[in-house]
Amino acid sequence: MPDPIEALGRRLAAEQYFADEGLLTAAHLSLTLGRPLLLEGEPGVGKTEIAKVLARVHDRELIRLQCYEGLDAAQALYEWDHPKQLLAIRTCEAENRPVGELYDESFLMERPLLRALRVPCVLLIDEIDRADSEFEAFLLEFLSDFQITIPELGTIAAAERPIVIMTSNRTRELHDALKRRCLYHWIAFPDSSREKRIIESRVPGLPEDAAKTLVAAVAGVRDLDLIKPPGIAESIEWGQAAKVLLHEGADWPSALKRSLGLLVKEQEDTETVLAHAEGLGL
Repeated sequence: MPDPIEALGRRLAAEQYFADEGLLTAAHLSLTLGRPLLLEGEPGVGKTEIAKVLARVHDRELIRLQCYEGLDAAQALYEWDHPKQLLAIRTCEAENRPVGELYDESFLMERPLLRALRVPCVLLIDEIDRADSEFEAFLLEFLSDFQITIPELGTIAAAERPIVIMTSNRTRELHDALKRRCLYHWIAFPDSSREKRIIESRVPGLPEDAAKTLVAAVAGVRDLDLIKPPGIAESIEWGQAAKVLLHEGADWPSALKRSLGLLVKEQEDTETVLAHAEGLGL
């Protein structure tokens, strides 16, 4: 019998997502058990990207709920289209006919969580740590039952349980109750071998020696005392930018050094990296 975790790894790799065994196991169990997958890790390590890839792999709609401070249940679930209701009332009055039902589907505006109950989907709840504790508490109920009650329409339950991916950059601790409902996994920076596969996949045509140099430099940069260590997304963008300069005639170390702004985004970090440029091969 084929190993389902290896099979999942191959399907993700076909979409240019190279996960390690730990993440593959967590994703496999989340899919098999139907439990939300809570991913934490440094920004740019692929937490959001895996939701996009799983949506493609499973041929499902990707529904994204971007969390932020002040997000409330109405903005996440549904809202009534009051301007449209008012227009309907005025139209009926002008045509001298009775006003019909104002709280039916035609006046309902779906928000991400309601949409997720109605279609087969991957529901990405992104950066849950940015939402308030009150919203996190509301989410507990939603993730338990996968149904909501709209007073005017009744209870709406999920036709098919969504695949739920939740991400956090750990700007604050999440409640234990939320964690208990999820399968938890921390995504670390990739090792050199996996990062080289990622770079070669996402920066096609880059010479192997250049890819090795870049990956070694990124690993060295992450070991420095930086305000914001670069993630995978930054190393890919760095490789793409340096490749442009390489094709325009720059030598590779110079191309890496000149495009450093794609890798580190703080002036203090840039100064730190440049101070170690020789040791990093730049």
